[in-house]
Amino acid sequence: MTEYKKIIHDVKNKILHPIYLLHGEEPFFIDRVASYLEQHLLDEPEKTFNQTIIYGRDASYQLLIDALMRYPVMASQQLVILKEAQDFRELDRLQAYFENPMKSTVFVICYKYKTIDKRSRLFKLLSAKGVVMQSNKLYDNQVPAFIEEVAREMKLTLTPDAVTMMSEYIGNNLSQIVHELEKLKVGVGVQEPVQPDHVARLIGISREFNVFELTRALARRDKRQVFRIIKYFETHPKGNDPVMILAMLYAFFSKALVLQAENKTPEEMRGQLQIRSRFMEEDLKNYRKHYRPQEITKIMHLLHEYDLKIKGVDYAGTDKSVLLTELAYRILN
Repeated sequence: MTEYKKIIHDVKNKILHPIYLLHGEEPFFIDRVASYLEQHLLDEPEKTFNQTIIYGRDASYQLLIDALMRYPVMASQQLVILKEAQDFRELDRLQAYFENPMKSTVFVICYKYKTIDKRSRLFKLLSAKGVVMQSNKLYDNQVPAFIEEVAREMKLTLTPDAVTMMSEYIGNNLSQIVHELEKLKVGVGVQEPVQPDHVARLIGISREFNVFELTRALARRDKRQVFRIIKYFETHPKGNDPVMILAMLYAFFSKALVLQAENKTPEEMRGQLQIRSRFMEEDLKNYRKHYRPQEITKIMHLLHEYDLKIKGVDYAGTDKSVLLTELAYRILN
């Protein structure tokens, strides 16, 4: 995110480089930088003759060289963007150009879903002659800050509980997060803070039957509600991925185990455990109240066991919908 911000900042201030290599597993930041350059580097009248977009699968060495070596028409520079560069098999052939790039050409290479080998001559050349941004997947604990930052850019305010709900329900799918924030902006507006109810209603999370309510019911050992929610998951599989549900249960029980081991309150461990909302604090207090440390340790092993089963390891059955019910029964007993 730091490299992404710096590139955008420099472009805004007319600090440009002849080559931009944007590569890595996370396509979101690559697309954002390329889109920003496409929209803001040239004025609208200049784009007609001075902006070229080529896709890797359609590119050839000669096509790219011809585009890169052209002089701008009635402008100080031209923009050439190679999208889906991972599909272009002749990138190495451009090394002679990279050694002495045209000063009037800004060449943007969008190399998605993987990285170029940093030991290669190509990477070293691109690093020496231009700007390299490696776009990595965000860790789960980085997602809430990303949500807050994008929301600020949209002039949107989210309560901490709404941020937590979004980050834990959507995960680190950054494009989907931005899409859902746009829906919240339209549905709620910028005049009032976005609440968890807004998130549930507009993003499509059931208010009563979702993974947050499941963790809450487990924390209270509310057997009736636990099995009502799991039954809902079985009949509404879309958006209720068992793998995601187990991951969130594991995260909650992990925090509860740390609290038990440290013999501290959620308030005392707020920063260390990244407890972001009062709902999570209350749930963790209930976990401490209703589960002994030895029980939580056994539950952690159960979660690992059932995670493997849901993924098809050591499970010969064909109906995986029963596994969450079975897991809940063993946790509660």
